[in-house]
Amino acid sequence: MFKLLAEDIKSVFDRDPAARSWIEVLTCYPGLHAVWLHRIAHAFWERKFRLIGRLISHFARHITGIEIHPGATIGRRFFIDHGMGVVIGETTEIGDDVLLYQGVVLGGTSLEKKKRHPTLGNKVVVGAGAIVLGALNIGENSRIGAGSVVLHDVPANATAVGVPARIGLGFSADELAKLEHGKLPDPIADAMRFIVKEFDKLEERLKKIEAKEGFPDDPDKKLQEKKEEIEKEFTDPPEDK
Repeated sequence: MFKLLAEDIKSVFDRDPAARSWIEVLTCYPGLHAVWLHRIAHAFWERKFRLIGRLISHFARHITGIEIHPGATIGRRFFIDHGMGVVIGETTEIGDDVLLYQGVVLGGTSLEKKKRHPTLGNKVVVGAGAIVLGALNIGENSRIGAGSVVLHDVPANATAVGVPARIGLGFSADELAKLEHGKLPDPIADAMRFIVKEFDKLEERLKKIEAKEGFPDDPDKKLQEKKEEIEKEFTDPPEDK
């Protein structure tokens, strides 16, 4: 038990550069307090003392702003950064070394008394404000972008970004480990870049055909300006500030 608690404390130092001392972590990290209280509540829940488990969970929600149902199963070295507004449903299963940011919801989409909440594999990171709904699986080493809404399974070593979230693949475990959750790839922007590129090709071909047929070159300035605006938005990489 003490080894488990020590791992939880170490996980704070490993993932939060603002952590300065053990005393600070023990007294000022509601994410850590919520996890510890959940481990107690879950132990009562597993032993069929359901009301006691719910009361401990309710108390934890009151003092931390984090709601974890005592029925949820949570692995080792689980860390909730900041944590306000995090909701974890009853049948949620979370693996080891998982990181959640504030405002994350691991919710259900069914009223039936069955598995209805997500399963997160090892080393998953879920960005701030992301929502994962239903009895779906998030593969290990995956990243969920901030503000995304995940409605389908996410394979291992993948990213999911957007509303609804779309999958981006092709990242090694090492690349994902270094990837900041606020700088995840944008599959929608990638699709727009492809469309703009294809549009340019078609426009060039059309100009050649019109030139051969003798059509006058009369470009629409407003249309050209709008096209340049879209190209700038989806083609130019964002500047680091």
